[in-house]
Amino acid sequence: MPVPWFLLSLALGPSPMVLSLEKLVGPQDTARCSPAFSCHLWDGDMLCLPGSIVSTPGPVLVPTRLQTELVLRCHQETDCDLCVRVVVHLAVHVLPGHWEEPEDEEQFGRAADPEPEEPQNGSLQAQVVLSFQAYPTARCVLLEVQVPAALVQPGQPVGSVVFDCFEAALGAEVRIWSYTQPRYQKELNFTQQLPDCRGLEVRDSIQSCWALPWLNVSADGEDVHLVLDVSENQRFGLSLYWNQAQNPTKPWWHRNLTGPQTITLNHTDLVPCLCIQVWPLEPDSVRTSICPFVNDRRAHRNLWRAVRLQLLPPRGWRLEAPCSLPAEATLCWQIPGWGSCQPLVPPLPRENVTVNKALEFPLLKGHPNLCVQVRNWEKLQLQECLWSDSLGPLKDDMLLVETRGPQDNRSLCALEPSGCTPLLSKASTRAAHFGEQLLEDLQSGQCLQLWDDDLGALWACPMDKYIHQRWALVWLACLLFAAVLFLLLLLKKDHVKGWLRLLKEDVRLGAAARGRPALLLYSAEDAAFERLVGALASALCQLPLRVVVDLWSRRELSAQGPLAWFHAQRLQTLQEGGVVVLLFSPGAVALCHEWLQDGSSASRAHGPHDAFAASLSCVLPDFLQGRAPGRYIGAYFDSLLHPDAVPALFRAMPVLALPSQLPDFLRALQGPRAPRHRRLADKAEQVSQALQSALNSCIQPPGIQETGREMGPEAGDRT
Repeated sequence: MPVPWFLLSLALGPSPMVLSLEKLVGPQDTARCSPAFSCHLWDGDMLCLPGSIVSTPGPVLVPTRLQTELVLRCHQETDCDLCVRVVVHLAVHVLPGHWEEPEDEEQFGRAADPEPEEPQNGSLQAQVVLSFQAYPTARCVLLEVQVPAALVQPGQPVGSVVFDCFEAALGAEVRIWSYTQPRYQKELNFTQQLPDCRGLEVRDSIQSCWALPWLNVSADGEDVHLVLDVSENQRFGLSLYWNQAQNPTKPWWHRNLTGPQTITLNHTDLVPCLCIQVWPLEPDSVRTSICPFVNDRRAHRNLWRAVRLQLLPPRGWRLEAPCSLPAEATLCWQIPGWGSCQPLVPPLPRENVTVNKALEFPLLKGHPNLCVQVRNWEKLQLQECLWSDSLGPLKDDMLLVETRGPQDNRSLCALEPSGCTPLLSKASTRAAHFGEQLLEDLQSGQCLQLWDDDLGALWACPMDKYIHQRWALVWLACLLFAAVLFLLLLLKKDHVKGWLRLLKEDVRLGAAARGRPALLLYSAEDAAFERLVGALASALCQLPLRVVVDLWSRRELSAQGPLAWFHAQRLQTLQEGGVVVLLFSPGAVALCHEWLQDGSSASRAHGPHDAFAASLSCVLPDFLQGRAPGRYIGAYFDSLLHPDAVPALFRAMPVLALPSQLPDFLRALQGPRAPRHRRLADKAEQVSQALQSALNSCIQPPGIQETGREMGPEAGDRT
């Protein structure tokens, strides 16, 4: 039954190109050539062994151009297959200075073959090989061509030969090579993308197209609807995948459905390479694929939000993205206190970057101030200082650029926001002021060499000692002023007592506002456990702590995605001297075990707001590489989880029970700022009382817990 044209127009776009194809009858391959030519197709397939190029003065026949045409090979009127017809254009090839007018036609028969043979009817002869590759099939055919001597002119086309034809699957990509045997020059190649059922006017002649589902993509506000118009009770498969260059069909979502169906996608899931594939659940069925979001602006914005830079020790890096994208990367130097990052052209000039491919920095050492900028069409899309996690925050170091010219000429300058300043210049900049000291540090080996080759070098020189010397007199004057002020306050202590009391309260409130940051991670299991986590976070905010939890950042979490939100919060927390708290529960322990067994499964299992599951790809490497102590603290509620349930990998950090070990937990959270023992015990009692009500609601009788486990998916959906 033909598919209505308006459905095709919706699926293909505003102006679909529909092909009307010629039909060939019969299963046999054929060859034909230009008039006055003689051509023969050898029976059976052959092996493709091109071998090395043979040098001969000529004249010889060589292929110069390939053309393809789609036809149908029909066994019956309604039983046809898609076929590729190939036209090979031939020309006479002669090395310069070797063409002589032949005395008779026999010379052409000898010139066509590097090994002298008997002439064949005074003609120029060639064996043309055609190689086809279309997953999962490959094939080679041999065409023998003879050209009369009267048509031979050096460097001129003499005609063409046509091969009918190579059968391939609908929607397949066919790669074609052609060369002569022996091979006199490089082979020609051509790639032909075959249409699927939607692009064929004669689709009624192809039986595999008759039961194909048809797809319509529509938008409704922020949602995207995939409407599949199929007959009632027809079973078909639907797959959403990312079409990448390295992995052309990376699956994302797959279902077997019964039509008709409407699938709803959130606009945040759209990326340019998101494609849709549908097919009837029948043996050897044809699959139809479309990629409707290639030009969607929202999809391109989502793609850049998902792009991440990853450092691969010791000197590697990678640009991670769900889709291939045109991008350029370069190194830059971030000066503390300045917004712009100064580009470093010598060590890493602008170059095209292949996503999801390991690359290497041409550096000797890393530095916290070294950052990577990624641009797209001259627009800065991403900047990240990859070494800040491992080497700490930005340093007040001066970057020296050494340039090497001919005859061993060298020049040194310091990179500053205003440009590269020569060290011994009279400019009113910090680099010029400390120029001589920087040269002495460089010669004495106190500077770290970051890059070195024949063109120059980069050096990072510490500036801390010069800053300390410069401000020594200022600090001495401040101490003297403070001593004088203290004496004045002693003389008028009665009037100052009330002011000091108010000052004490202001300092206490300010210290609480500027408390140590703590990032709280948990697995969202049910509403009762989320209330318990909210009560814990609220109670900790009453201490000198700045608590960050995804419960209070749902809008930001939805906009950025769980992984991006966690990465940004973790980086900020650690840079400010904070700590990441892993709150273990039965669900969190199950996710950890699942991730340790199969690192990809946990990322598929988490929901759109579950920062704990999304964070495992960043948290677990810290434990595996020994970077967890001092950065992470573990905790669990002793009435909800047995202490032995916590995976052994996380024993590298303190794992404390709540509320029984609340004083130790608060002391670990506040670090050096923790109050004395008595005040800490009072704070622990306050937190314990705040948790008691929420903790009681999570402790249910065994019968109720069993019922909750049986109804887990539905209850999770309602929550």
